[in-house]
Amino acid sequence: MHLHFHCSSLHNSQDMETTQMSIDRYWIRKKWYIDTMEYYLAIKKNEIMPFAATWMELETLILSEVSQKEKDKYHMIYDVTYLEYNKGTNESFHRKDNHGFGE
Repeated sequence: MHLHFHCSSLHNSQDMETTQMSIDRYWIRKKWYIDTMEYYLAIKKNEIMPFAATWMELETLILSEVSQKEKDKYHMIYDVTYLEYNKGTNESFHRKDNHGFGE
């Protein structure tokens, strides 16, 4: 997303959901940047363990901020790629794992 488009969609949007999504994405990016800088600083100081847990939890944080509609969209893409990958095998499409998407 270009900066100009992001700013105009944030300031000119009449739709509160769009604005909230933009704000959520801003904070996710900001959190990602801060954690990245802390990670590299910890490596430089050879103190990596205190930040290992933060990095492990970052994906969970990002996924929790994604809307259910986006989760469903990416789940559907995953299902299609799973089908294509297993074409010609006897494995059932209905698998037990859901990789954190949906319920």
